[in-house]
Amino acid sequence: MASRRILVLYNRKRAGKTDYKKRLTLLKSKKPRLVVRKSLKNITVQIIDYKDKGDLVMVNATSKELIKLGWKGYGRNVTSAYLVGLLCGVKAKEKGIKQAVLDSGLYISTKGSIIYAALKGALDSGLNVPHGEELFPTEERIKGTHLKKGADSFEKVKASILGGKK
Repeated sequence: MASRRILVLYNRKRAGKTDYKKRLTLLKSKKPRLVVRKSLKNITVQIIDYKDKGDLVMVNATSKELIKLGWKGYGRNVTSAYLVGLLCGVKAKEKGIKQAVLDSGLYISTKGSIIYAALKGALDSGLNVPHGEELFPTEERIKGTHLKKGADSFEKVKASILGGKK
């Protein structure tokens, strides 16, 4: 009786948590990754560098940090994503990081989404990330003029991020 070989995939691949083909493509660039992740109420933007023993988080910013800066809006919308990306970019510049590549993970690429709002914030801070201009949300959505909360505190928080970190 002939035995069959069974190819068992990595746990994260089987669970649908990691696209290893996409990850390898990003790692081949040898640049740090600008990772944007969404939870139910918050947004996290990190700059992660690959190391043999495991990935190293070099810079981290979350929408929870915006509250300390005076943000009164919701933590998971386009406006807060822009501000978190801006905050992460400013922290990266302080640590001497000048460029990165966007890692959107398994999220579907949608024009004007939260992921591209965070990317726009990182770009506005001076971080160099390859991108396409047509993907960004409109200025009205970034500034939060369509929201009742948040539109008032947007300029204040943006000024405190840029002014306090320059």
